[in-house]
Amino acid sequence: MHRRSFLRAGLVTVLAGRPAMAQMKMDDMPGMGDHSGHDMGAPPRSAVVLPEGEALRDLPRLANEAATPGQFKARLTAGPATVRFAEGLDTPILGYNGMSPGPLIEAVEGDRVEITFANRIPDEASTIHWHGMPVPADQDGNPMDPVETGIDRSYSFELPEGSAGSYWYHPHPHGRTAEQVYRGLAGVFLVKPGTDPIPAAYGDTVLVFTDLRLAADGTLPDNTMTDLMNGRVGDHVLVNGQRNPALTVPFGTKRRFRLYNATNARFLRLSFDGAPMTIIGTDGGLLEAPVAADDILLSPAERLEVIVSFEKPGPATLYTLDYDRGWMGAGRPADAGLTLLTVHVSQTPAEPVPPLPDRLRPIARLGAPSISRRFVFTETMAMNANGMEMGFLINGAAFDMGRVDIVAKQGEVELWEIVNEADMDHPFHVHGTQFQVVEHERDGKVSKAPYLAWKDTVNVTRGETVRLLLRQDRPGPRMYHCHILEHEQLGMMGIVDVRA
Repeated sequence: MHRRSFLRAGLVTVLAGRPAMAQMKMDDMPGMGDHSGHDMGAPPRSAVVLPEGEALRDLPRLANEAATPGQFKARLTAGPATVRFAEGLDTPILGYNGMSPGPLIEAVEGDRVEITFANRIPDEASTIHWHGMPVPADQDGNPMDPVETGIDRSYSFELPEGSAGSYWYHPHPHGRTAEQVYRGLAGVFLVKPGTDPIPAAYGDTVLVFTDLRLAADGTLPDNTMTDLMNGRVGDHVLVNGQRNPALTVPFGTKRRFRLYNATNARFLRLSFDGAPMTIIGTDGGLLEAPVAADDILLSPAERLEVIVSFEKPGPATLYTLDYDRGWMGAGRPADAGLTLLTVHVSQTPAEPVPPLPDRLRPIARLGAPSISRRFVFTETMAMNANGMEMGFLINGAAFDMGRVDIVAKQGEVELWEIVNEADMDHPFHVHGTQFQVVEHERDGKVSKAPYLAWKDTVNVTRGETVRLLLRQDRPGPRMYHCHILEHEQLGMMGIVDVRA
């Protein structure tokens, strides 16, 4: 039974014999032990006012300690930190090297990377998952490989030729991923090509979108039941940790932006007022050719590279449009009309820049699949004496870290059908590889992917089937899951074991 029906009827009949269903008891969650009067509506909205209009800050870069060319060596520490989002309020967070977003890591195709991770989060295991990156399974930071508090762990991998792209890193411990991310643990990992076809004059500006919920005393409130059901959506959307920062450019500027959705669950449909956009890249790097766009959708964990042309003086704002991703109960956030970035386009003309190339890079199409697989997303809920049982399921089962769900053969192309029978959109992520979306089907209508691209995360709207081709080239266990992090934790995840 779908979640909206549950709210209307007040109960759900749970299918007998479903031991894998994820459970969440009221007394297991902060503030929910006495659930008799618990508010199932919207989470409390903060009245805290954040400053706007400060100059957009670049993310600090992680210094490379290696003295040898072709190597990147550094240290990342996850632990408590304090930041000031609003005047007079100190907010305790988790940060990488004391900051959120974490420091930007930049390496080049062909580099050997060695990063020592120090977990200094009190009483919590963690990992670093290198989201979208082509790393070995034992370096992927998956939930089966936790780093306990107080322990250092080295992640080592090579960046193969052709791997340039806009990746990111975040924790992936079993049962604590959502909390560690909304408390501040996320960062950017840029892999640059040896030769970049995008003119250097366009710049390369990273915009990381996170959202923030602040209590009146500046603390980060715990997740509510509404957050667990829909995914946590904050009160403020931040760009590089700032609310509506400002950027000044001459008119005629063409600027390259890398857009990152690093939120737990917020869907961002974006447009630039008065400034045309051209998509040049996705999760796994550049497209074959540029594609013009009036607006773009970034579901949680997705990335896009765009060129924005600032063709006339005056303000140009990056703002949100409405998008109905599905919502359970009261308190659907106001997604439309949020100004995320203000670009002040001056009267001074920009210096002439080279045109954007018509061809960016070749993308080899994956061949005919050797096997087809089907993954069905569903949701279940029920009340019992202990609280609410919640299930976010793939093929009728909740995640079990001791169970391998499918076995794949290294190097074989597979066709995956992702079927969303649930009441809300679910962004689908696969570890260890980049895939190619083939087509979307909804209400009997099939549409081809608008362009060929490498992706590691794709939104699957409710009632939709997405078909994609993928190939795992490195053996070992890999995760696949919904990237609404609360849903991942409540069961919507599985394991594919890739064997040679």
